[in-house]
Amino acid sequence: MPHNEKNIISPDTGRKDRRPPGQTVIGDLSLLHFDGVPKFDAAAWRFKFSGLVGKPFDLTFKEFSALPMVRLYADIHCVTGWSVLETHWEGVSSRTLMDMAKAKPEAGYVMIHSSDGYTTNLALPDFLREDVVFAMKYNGELIEPEHGFPVRLVVPGLYFWKSAKWADGMEFMKHDRQGYWESRGYHNRGDPWKEERYSI
Repeated sequence: MPHNEKNIISPDTGRKDRRPPGQTVIGDLSLLHFDGVPKFDAAAWRFKFSGLVGKPFDLTFKEFSALPMVRLYADIHCVTGWSVLETHWEGVSSRTLMDMAKAKPEAGYVMIHSSDGYTTNLALPDFLREDVVFAMKYNGELIEPEHGFPVRLVVPGLYFWKSAKWADGMEFMKHDRQGYWESRGYHNRGDPWKEERYSI
């Protein structure tokens, strides 16, 4: 894995009160996912770029691991009510992958795909925040399989269901489309500071 080139501090860590409404601070990430942990095969794994891109393509695990990495310091907030402060991640910036994708001007949204079939949607302004990374390490160690190894999207500014585990693709879209939890009653955006938990 290449050396880190940049340290990023999530803006929300600078808030006087870092705990959003309705949240309880806990010591470490809780374990939640909608299905089992997918098996990882480094030789077969691909990260796919699709939709409104210059040309659909993919990266092997070796190619993805060789991309420039950043370090991220951030607080994490789950829709179920827990928060973890002062987490440390290492991975590829969403902006780096956006540049590689050569997304077309009409693209306004991105759907994140995971190897277990999970999906979650993001508007490009949320996806392109400086503190959004496709992480490979958590607190200095490779992310554990249960928490998303080999790649987990981390979107500190939104509830943690937007931080898709086992991420293996980005699909750029002109029009928004709901992902797995969004189509099952979760809020389409999920801002923890506005308590955007559910669509009802």
